[in-house]
Amino acid sequence: MEQDPLQQINQTPPPDHRLMHAAMLTLAGLILAGVGFMSAYGLAGAWYGTGEAPTSQTAAAVEASATTTDPFASVSLIAKSAYVLDLQTGQVLYQQNPNAQLPLASLTKIALMLVVSDALPGDSIITIPPHQTPDGAPVRIPAGSSWHVQDLIDFTLVPSSNEGAVLLAQAANREVAAAYPDAPQNGSDSATLWRMNNLASQLGLSNTYFLNVSGLDLSNTQSGAYGSAHDVAELFAHAEKTHPDVFAATTHSTIERTTIDGTTLTAQNTDIALNAIPDIIMGKTGYTDLAGGNLGVVFDAAPNHPVVAVVIGSTEDGRFTDMRQLIPAIQEAISQGK
Repeated sequence: MEQDPLQQINQTPPPDHRLMHAAMLTLAGLILAGVGFMSAYGLAGAWYGTGEAPTSQTAAAVEASATTTDPFASVSLIAKSAYVLDLQTGQVLYQQNPNAQLPLASLTKIALMLVVSDALPGDSIITIPPHQTPDGAPVRIPAGSSWHVQDLIDFTLVPSSNEGAVLLAQAANREVAAAYPDAPQNGSDSATLWRMNNLASQLGLSNTYFLNVSGLDLSNTQSGAYGSAHDVAELFAHAEKTHPDVFAATTHSTIERTTIDGTTLTAQNTDIALNAIPDIIMGKTGYTDLAGGNLGVVFDAAPNHPVVAVVIGSTEDGRFTDMRQLIPAIQEAISQGK
């Protein structure tokens, strides 16, 4: 028996939508492939016409990236804190716990010499009174000897003499007190110490303060001065900018200075890494039981391109190892234009 045509239509199976979807995807793929071919053909034509590979910019970017690898990537310091500042650009090149407040030891003497040199002209003469050394070391600066102020500054900075620090602070105290009415008017070096703290405040060194003029530990638990690597770097930057001649002797491994009465004394630099620091402008060591080893330097990392580097809270020998690591990394950073 023959079926009704309408019934046959109603029984015709619906189209397979999955097959239609697959066909549409295939068509879209062919279209995209065609577009890709035409783009590649166009780029090939541009390459052929100009002689420049289309990947040249990518290659240049890869090459630039390879040549600007972080120069400090392999630096591993013993120091608790470190800071490297480009004095030409103001850019921070490296930092590690830069604001940690730590004992400063004899880095304190940078602030002291800034105060002393402002109060006493370098060619003025001071006569040494009878005294004892603050650290129990043998007396090296004879009582009754007369010195040009700058010579005594040199003889104090280079060997990091606590004896010289106290003598200079006392010699400048009267002039400092006269120049600053807010300074204490009693005490042998209280005005000088006050001005050191006043200077730190003026420079915005918020983590820095001085309890004595030398940086010697006051006890087994209290240092004579505290500050951060950032603050010390800023202090060094100020010293290099305003008083470079005052600190020039710190670039020498050995110095000789002659008193007015003709006695010549020799001092060895406490910075044993001096030869590893190219074109050094100034430097200062620091070491006490509480502080460990500290070191700050300003040097030209490239011609006429000064950089200050500071490590704080290292060990007696580690401060020099730390600085020897930082120096080549700093030079590489400057050569990369960082």
